[in-house]
Amino acid sequence: MSQFAEPMDRLIEALRKLPGIGAKTAQRLAFYILRSSAAEAEELADAVRQLKARLRLCSSCNNITDIDPCVYCSSATRSRRSICVVEEPGNIAVIEKTRSYNGLYHVLHGALSPLNGVGPEDLRAGSLVGRVQRGGVEEVILATNPTVEGEATAVYLAGLLHSLPIRVTRIATGVPAGSDIEYADEVTLARAMEGRRDI
Repeated sequence: MSQFAEPMDRLIEALRKLPGIGAKTAQRLAFYILRSSAAEAEELADAVRQLKARLRLCSSCNNITDIDPCVYCSSATRSRRSICVVEEPGNIAVIEKTRSYNGLYHVLHGALSPLNGVGPEDLRAGSLVGRVQRGGVEEVILATNPTVEGEATAVYLAGLLHSLPIRVTRIATGVPAGSDIEYADEVTLARAMEGRRDI
């Protein structure tokens, strides 16, 4: 028998499904929501509904956006000569903070991980090749995480792009190996972008 009423149990279980949220954190969040005003709870619920209703993937780069194409792809001031490939949409914000890159992006929405059932067909690599084949791109920067999965993904993408007349580079190892690009500070990531190398 549960120690909480059914609506509270449902909310705790829903919150536990979020990454990084354990049972105790889910309970704390659920009780916080319970103590908040009806207007605050409705505002949270509406924000989640709007997120699901209005956001989609950019038809060009796969970034999460509410307009298509996204702000990066539709910007007249960004260089069309380079594409920076990242694993997740959140990686774009981290790179943008460095103010050292002014090209376009391509989001894979993951990295190769056979142990977790993520293969080449699960990444959005085909559309990257298509973008490069359409012309105008001179360099593809592989900014996947410096993990085993990220390195394997970079090697796989380099192989796909090898026959095309472009420069394929990998961000330098200024980002600590085994970490996520999302947690790198601006200076470290800026140095990694500046020190990228051919692959």
